[in-house]
Amino acid sequence: MKAELLKRLFRAIASSDTEAIDKLTNLVIEEERGKGHTLLADQLENIAKKSQKEKSSSNGNSTLSPSNGNHNTLSPSESLQTLGELPTSKRLNIPLVSVVPREKLRHHMVLPPNIEKRFRRIEREYAARDRLAHHGLRYRQKILLYGSPGCGKTLGAERLAWNTGLPLIKVRFDAMVSSFLGETASNLRLVFEEASKKPCLLFLDECDSIAKSREDFQEVGEIKRVVNTFLQILDEYEPSSGLLVAATNLNKTLDIALWRRFDDLIEVPKPGEKELEFILKETLSSLEVGAINWSAIIKQMDGFSAAQVVRVAQDAAKRAILEREELVIQEHLEEAIAEIKVG
Repeated sequence: MKAELLKRLFRAIASSDTEAIDKLTNLVIEEERGKGHTLLADQLENIAKKSQKEKSSSNGNSTLSPSNGNHNTLSPSESLQTLGELPTSKRLNIPLVSVVPREKLRHHMVLPPNIEKRFRRIEREYAARDRLAHHGLRYRQKILLYGSPGCGKTLGAERLAWNTGLPLIKVRFDAMVSSFLGETASNLRLVFEEASKKPCLLFLDECDSIAKSREDFQEVGEIKRVVNTFLQILDEYEPSSGLLVAATNLNKTLDIALWRRFDDLIEVPKPGEKELEFILKETLSSLEVGAINWSAIIKQMDGFSAAQVVRVAQDAAKRAILEREELVIQEHLEEAIAEIKVG
């Protein structure tokens, strides 16, 4: 724990400032989570919650800030916002990023063994970043995920945030990109400056919107200036015990200079036969399944993305429920597959 934070906490305890104690407690929890000490952070959070309940039952009032309006401690995403204002567009005064609450992070992925190994390597390096630094080594900080739509790039970023304990900050390109000269680059720099101040996973989904090839003669000069700024920022960016994850479907349109700015480049592939079957059965696990020719179903889904497989299973489950059978049969799956193929 940082010395200044420790001193502030002790001053609050000495003065019996319960509101300050609650806020500082959340900062301590977030700092430990940001260091990768997820188990310790969860334990501290449980202690804080128990303390809040005891205070609430003793005096009937919450010791949290009135704006919170509940008896729970702040979630990691909420406590992140207490560390400082999230970056906003100077002209329009709208947030340039959004915070994904930890409880909404999806983190169960079905990947081929070689890709799963690479994700785990990132997580292991993050957990051991202090030991690596002791030997003059740096953990993988900047990750680029690319591949076909629906294969799990966004899910991959959420999984990394969950397993490292980092708050996930997602860049809002709808607010970031502006038609005004120089404003997009200014917004981009502001987001990175704020993200570097606190441990977080900064997620740039569909990053091709600011990283298109400068050799594309159809693009205007402003876009090329934004790409130049982005490349410079990536060179300078030193996350504060955090991660930067970018994702794109259009990897062939990315500027060639972008690739070497990342510590790891991972292509998230479409699921193979084993992954297809596992995702399908896992999604249907809450319902009874009849006699199904799985090999025939898997062949019909050849080339499907993970998202499409989940949709097939969910549509089949809905059919079974609506027909009041609650038994998924071959016909339900085949109808769902046919609809996706037509679409």
